[in-house]
Amino acid sequence: MEPFRAKVVEPIPFTTRAQREQALRRAHHNLFNLRADEVTIDLLTDSGTGALSAAQMAAAMLGDESYAGARSFHRFRDVVGNLTSYPHVLPVHQGRAAERILFSALLRPGLITLGNTHFDTTRANVELVGGRALDLPCPEAADLDSPHPFKGDIDLEALHRALTGPDAPRVAAVVMTLTSNGMGGQPVSMANLTETARLCRAHGVPLFLDAARFAENAWLVTRNEPGYRNRSPREVAEEAFRLADGCTASMKKDGLVNTGGFLGLRDPDLAQRCELLLVATEGFPTYGGLAGRDLDMLAQGLLEVTDPDYLRARAGATAYLAQLARAAGVAVVEPPGVHAVYLDAGRLLPHIPPHRFPGHALTCALYLEGGVRGVECGSLYLGKEDAHGNPVVSAPWELVRLAIPRRVYSQSHLEHVGRTLARIARHADRLPGYRITAQAPLLRHFRSELAPVPLHEDEHRSTAVTTTPSPEPHPPVAVPPRGALAAHL
Repeated sequence: MEPFRAKVVEPIPFTTRAQREQALRRAHHNLFNLRADEVTIDLLTDSGTGALSAAQMAAAMLGDESYAGARSFHRFRDVVGNLTSYPHVLPVHQGRAAERILFSALLRPGLITLGNTHFDTTRANVELVGGRALDLPCPEAADLDSPHPFKGDIDLEALHRALTGPDAPRVAAVVMTLTSNGMGGQPVSMANLTETARLCRAHGVPLFLDAARFAENAWLVTRNEPGYRNRSPREVAEEAFRLADGCTASMKKDGLVNTGGFLGLRDPDLAQRCELLLVATEGFPTYGGLAGRDLDMLAQGLLEVTDPDYLRARAGATAYLAQLARAAGVAVVEPPGVHAVYLDAGRLLPHIPPHRFPGHALTCALYLEGGVRGVECGSLYLGKEDAHGNPVVSAPWELVRLAIPRRVYSQSHLEHVGRTLARIARHADRLPGYRITAQAPLLRHFRSELAPVPLHEDEHRSTAVTTTPSPEPHPPVAVPPRGALAAHL
């Protein structure tokens, strides 16, 4: 069972199908535009959506709101420094602020960052300063059904070629995302991270971690990597940070807080340049855009997040949701990670071509059918179309991410999601695709406006070409009985 009990609760909204249809039309069929009180189960993100512990709430009462030199900052810096070993710690309001500051200080037009898989805001912040973000995922990541435990690893051979090839002088940094959110929440092995660090040192290229989910990555290492099974998640996390030259970290994930993050660095010259940008854009170096109470709650969250009982329960809940999805006849990215279950929308909806966004079609169906909000991770997120709406670039997979907020939803909430998926799967061939009616030039999935395309109106359907073959769906399995979550804990 979960290693905690509820102390404060809030009601969740229950809506009718007609109300959800009206809300989705008003939101231009983009679930980011929905009001939160129109959503029953919100799995849009695990970022900043978790429940605080009693100890964190108590820590908030110790918050020192002094502009400079607050006690809260020193407590926060000590906790982060002990965890990461980085001598320079800059607080920021969230991870993308750390990315913007780091890449503004480190990059210039034409330079390259290499990574296992850059997440959307990471890539955007590289591109905003004129850089180029290149992904080098390991070959095992291409097989969504493979049980390989570390599909978040970087391709070491490709990394070596990039660091020794003709573009090597333009490589400014390597960014390893733990876990790889853009690659189905898959973890990075310590062996891979160690060799990546060796290659970076050999070629004089700094290595940075995107450490938003460092504790979840460490948990999966302790479960699956030989040589680490008798180590604690805290010990694994400390070793991972020591291998890198610094990190950006959104602590709205594994900091267990609603807002906050940090930039950790070893290089004093780079830290000084970053601090100047911090002061100009976020705040004084001892608060960085955060209230003192936020810094104290974050410090306490970092002490709680590597607790093995907490991580075991969180991983078990995700595994249970994956089991429910399979039971509904919906394939998932295997093996499930910790923070989210990734549904294979392309396999469930083969009649919808990539430029009609099957992942987005599934997210809309989840909302209309059960008030469940997820997020598309497919061609709406990664693709491009020409002026006529024809595909130019399609995503390698059409996925839907169901991200589980920390310490928020119960087993019965997850079972509601499973029942909703089962109802959708029974009439999946009747779901329409979507077309974009308005979009932004960057991070379009956040603010795009879309409209459904009825099946009989999509003239491209019969000639659509997907970027990857669609394997046969997983065979349905028996729906787990109530109480089955305990088997995963």
